[in-house]
Amino acid sequence: MPARVVDSPLGIACEMPSGKSGTVVFDTTPCPRLVRDLLTGLADLVHPHGPLTSWASVVQYAIGVRRLAAALHATGFVGGAADLSRTQLVEFWLAVKHAEESSTRGMLARWDSLTAGLRPEVRVLVQSRRFFNHPTARPLVPYSEGEWSRLIATCRTVVDDAFAAQQAALAAAERARDPARGGWSRDNGRWLLSRRGPMPLTGIVTHMGVTYQGIRAQGLVQGRGLVQIQRELFPTTDVVIGYQLLFGAYSGIVPDGIDSLGLGDIDWAGDRSVLLGYVKGRTARESLNLPGKAVRLLEQWLAYSALLRGFAAGRDREVLWLRFLAHGRGGPFVIVRVTDPSVRAWVRRQGLLDDAGQPMAIHRQRIRTTFLSRRDRRHWHGSGRATIDPNHTPQVEGDHYLTATNPDQRNAVDAVIEDAQAGLLRRAQAPKVLDEERTAEFAARFPDLVADLDLNDETIAELVGGQRDVFTAACGDQLAGLHGPKGKPCPARPWVCLLCPLAVFAPRHAPNLLRLKAFFARQWRQIPSAHFLAVFGPYTDRLDEILDRFPPAILTAAANDVGDSDDEIPLRPEEFTQ
Repeated sequence: MPARVVDSPLGIACEMPSGKSGTVVFDTTPCPRLVRDLLTGLADLVHPHGPLTSWASVVQYAIGVRRLAAALHATGFVGGAADLSRTQLVEFWLAVKHAEESSTRGMLARWDSLTAGLRPEVRVLVQSRRFFNHPTARPLVPYSEGEWSRLIATCRTVVDDAFAAQQAALAAAERARDPARGGWSRDNGRWLLSRRGPMPLTGIVTHMGVTYQGIRAQGLVQGRGLVQIQRELFPTTDVVIGYQLLFGAYSGIVPDGIDSLGLGDIDWAGDRSVLLGYVKGRTARESLNLPGKAVRLLEQWLAYSALLRGFAAGRDREVLWLRFLAHGRGGPFVIVRVTDPSVRAWVRRQGLLDDAGQPMAIHRQRIRTTFLSRRDRRHWHGSGRATIDPNHTPQVEGDHYLTATNPDQRNAVDAVIEDAQAGLLRRAQAPKVLDEERTAEFAARFPDLVADLDLNDETIAELVGGQRDVFTAACGDQLAGLHGPKGKPCPARPWVCLLCPLAVFAPRHAPNLLRLKAFFARQWRQIPSAHFLAVFGPYTDRLDEILDRFPPAILTAAANDVGDSDDEIPLRPEEFTQ
């Protein structure tokens, strides 16, 4: 069973879908009968029997158990869930926040569904509407460009300086010798710790065979010499924070996935490619092909932590973010996640400021939001539903990623919209078709085109006479930049001219227009209809509109020159139909 209640000591043991397991103990919590009833309900709420799939959710429910037990114990309550009254629960729920109310309601409801042990009036209360609604979550706003640059630069400085300091310390250790023979010095201390691992002061004294007073006289404890050597050689919490934040900024992995990484999650596919498996708390195990920057950072971290990892025990050695703590309760090897207070203290020590000049608030989910926002601005990564993450609805992604833009991004979006609207207006214009190739007729029929392009008689003569011909039409200005860089020849495909406002169609273009019509017919037979309509649909409609404006005799004569072959049209290899 994934979750079960244990009695000695009282607690709940869980194994989550991610593979993480643990036990929450309540041996000192008051009201043990009530606690056991609540834990029975909690055990049935854990996956696969219930909706709880993450260890963090179990911990949140455990907090609710402790707070309800403590609150009722203060009033003299000693019974179980069957002894609860409406008044007791109402007083408790009105005094706590949404999380405690929701968790205790859920556990009581599940226990009652298993045992039918609640009083009828209490059952009605538990199943009724909550006193506090779930707080509305505000969309995470990406960091500004300035904040993001400062965060990346700070993390980069921390990790690079630490790596350089370790390399220099190891090089110095190679030139030194055992302090038991050569006495204490900074380099001899590096030699000892690089070969024996983290050692306390008492261990060094024993190794050197001297007294504490003697080693004090040699300067080991003056100026925090031992502490400085340890910080040079082994990853500290400050350095791990820099690596984790930078890894999240480079990869976009969810924070809980980064925290739980182990060496077994790294699958090397060659020297420069990594498939990383991680656990996403609200779903399950996922994998990601790491970007190049993240791969290089991971390589640097593995090299940097290799010295400390070599002295760790088997289980600790497999944890990716292994770090050193001189006075840790469980020894110098620390594998627990870095806490938020530690990150806030790191920000103050590094002098990292936000745009308002205040210490920057590091929100690791916000780092992921910024990563996704910046990636989306570079190129599209959505699924078939135009979403960034298949676990999100389009509305959630719009609220959290697409609407959370700074002024520069909004201006860029407005420019894209304006270009799209201008394109729609250009496509809505009627095609310019000449029945006869006469210069005078052109100027009279298309005064707007003459005015917009500032055409003179010579240019009009070139348009009508064929000197400005492309495949399907005569072009008013090939350097206008409507479909490519301004000032360079237009790179558009032949069918794009059909909707271009600069195109003028004359009777001499009828054969090529019919060849294009035959090409569309071949594409229709070859590709799915939805794909054809998305790619060629607007051009097919415009082509029919243009051909309808030519006299039937011209089209009949032109049809004799059409061979229905790809060789008749300038196509790229991927556009061939034969």
